[in-house]
Amino acid sequence: MTPITAANENRFTAGNYSEALTAFTVGWQDPDNIAKILDFIAPPIPVGRRFEFKRSDNAQAFFSENDDVRAVGSEFKRVSYTGESVNEKTLNKGLTIRVDHDEVAGDDWQERYVQMLLQRLLRNELRRAVSALDTISESPSDDIEWGDSANPDADIRKMLMEAANASGVRPNRLLFGESAWDLRMTCLESQNSAVAFKAGAMAQSELAAKFLLEGCEVLTSRYQASATQKSQIAGLSVYAFFAQNAISKDEPSNLKRFYTPMEEGGAFRVYCDEHAKYTDITVEHYSSIVATSELGVRKITVKEGVSA
Repeated sequence: MTPITAANENRFTAGNYSEALTAFTVGWQDPDNIAKILDFIAPPIPVGRRFEFKRSDNAQAFFSENDDVRAVGSEFKRVSYTGESVNEKTLNKGLTIRVDHDEVAGDDWQERYVQMLLQRLLRNELRRAVSALDTISESPSDDIEWGDSANPDADIRKMLMEAANASGVRPNRLLFGESAWDLRMTCLESQNSAVAFKAGAMAQSELAAKFLLEGCEVLTSRYQASATQKSQIAGLSVYAFFAQNAISKDEPSNLKRFYTPMEEGGAFRVYCDEHAKYTDITVEHYSSIVATSELGVRKITVKEGVSA
């Protein structure tokens, strides 16, 4: 057994720092694509430990003028970016695993445990991002039924229009929980219609193009909710929101994941505290997931409808 335990700060010394394992995290590719879906929901923004950003309505980034022509001898029109200035800081997060040397197998055992900790830390971040998205989203009071006579895509178009009317900006990303995606396909496949059959066979990229979106993703990740049960992170929910993969603190994404790069160039750092019979491996990082704009985020929760 290799329990994960709390690590004392005095273990994180220069002597315990592992340059090789830290370099491994820089080149590591997540096999479960947790990082990809995390970046889709909350784009990563590199910042210092303490930083400031403006919390404002996302429509400001899309203002447009018809009077930006300068007359001879005059100045250009002056514009400003308004909003509440917020001071934040990235939080130190990490996990430690104790590996008994009697359980060590293979020359790459340290890399395998580092990978396990990386995936666990990213899954924690993903759950935080979905929770933050859920907190700022507006949704109908009742669940929407998707039965064999329903039109799931019409419900989604309505959600996108309501979001655009609220913020002035149409959402550009759509996130399905796995059960919601499955229920949409089941609903459409049960209808004796060529249009419904074609819609049910659409890939995520095709559905995004149909809805005039930049991207559509299905969240299939699960977590251990109890000793005997795993739970989906998103489940029967569908979210519409705006996000851009940019490096600006003040662009109009609804959520951002601010992180502090390590001096080595990556986002993580690894420590190895070796003892005679065991080794403690620690992976740490600095990040904060922040809702920088709450306007225009919508959610619908669906359920199986009664067959006609």
